[in-house]
Amino acid sequence: MKIVLASNNAKKLIELQATLPASYELQAAGEYDSPTESGTTFVENAIIKARYVSELTGCTTIADDSGLEVNYLRGQPGIYSSRFAGEHASDEDNNQKLLAVMKDVPADKRQARFRCVIVFLRFASDPMPIIASGTWEGTILNEARGTNGFGYDPLFFVPDLGLASAELSPQQKNQLSHRSQAIAELHSLLTQETA
Repeated sequence: MKIVLASNNAKKLIELQATLPASYELQAAGEYDSPTESGTTFVENAIIKARYVSELTGCTTIADDSGLEVNYLRGQPGIYSSRFAGEHASDEDNNQKLLAVMKDVPADKRQARFRCVIVFLRFASDPMPIIASGTWEGTILNEARGTNGFGYDPLFFVPDLGLASAELSPQQKNQLSHRSQAIAELHSLLTQETA
């Protein structure tokens, strides 16, 4: 099944394709101006992106909205993760801001999680999209570690492995991440629907 991904993020496309079952072929939507993410939740923003791209392409569409939630910051940066340091912030800008605001926070108060919501739209006006989610628990480091991944991966510590997300191989990350969990749930829901 061919599905269009509502994202211009090439790294996200690679990561999602690696975790989707082989029966799904994910393709990029091509260059487009992203819609305004005016929702107040990951679910709302994922639906906004999916509907927009499905209308543009006329195709079945997947969109995800994901981000980092830090307990000490009461869930921030949350839906603003990609623009935590400003509207056109780079990953490095966002990481530096997070390090700055967490500078004096003790180790026992640095709990965080990555959260991902994936929306599957059969067509643009789909009244009942399939929604799946995943969560990956960890803590925030005092300094960046590793060079793999993107976003907050260098600051996200996985206690069970003793490594930052950016120190994991792509295969390890694809087995553990919030995105892979959401994809697994989506696959299960799609399988139930077609059974």
